[in-house]
Amino acid sequence: MMLTLLMIAAGAPSAGFQDIAALDHAVSAFTGRPIGAEGGARTTVDSRLRLATCPTVAMSWRTEAHDAVVVACAGPAWRIFVPVIRPASAPGATPVTTRAAYAPVVKAAPVIRRGDPIVIEAGTDGFSISREGVALADAAPGARFMVKVDDTRTPVQAIAVASGRATLPGWTN
Repeated sequence: MMLTLLMIAAGAPSAGFQDIAALDHAVSAFTGRPIGAEGGARTTVDSRLRLATCPTVAMSWRTEAHDAVVVACAGPAWRIFVPVIRPASAPGATPVTTRAAYAPVVKAAPVIRRGDPIVIEAGTDGFSISREGVALADAAPGARFMVKVDDTRTPVQAIAVASGRATLPGWTN
């Protein structure tokens, strides 16, 4: 499943250009929300873009506010930003991006350390897949980090679940 999601994001070669519809699908999987819905992409990726075909697309949040998804390719090098629909805050509510001055910022302890063997799992009812890899960074529960999978050249992004366990972005346990 992990490789399937990455291959969907990479898309099939189409006259040497990246499959934009596959990028839209991958962004929806990454955010967990459909295009046009709160928490999802504002709109589809511009179909006029002519991005070089990428074998493995990496995705991450632009900021902690989750206001845009960064879709990037290491080789050939390109990067785009996909804006996300932010939740509308109720009148008088504190915006999501601010913290009260008295609230201490507490960092969760990492459950995964760089170099740890990791099992990445993803699936739904009746279907699951897992792959083994090695963590390339420390990660607390819910944090994103990169994992080197033995038979791939490019590391994949995963979300820490517990010690030695992770899932792919867009999948829940």
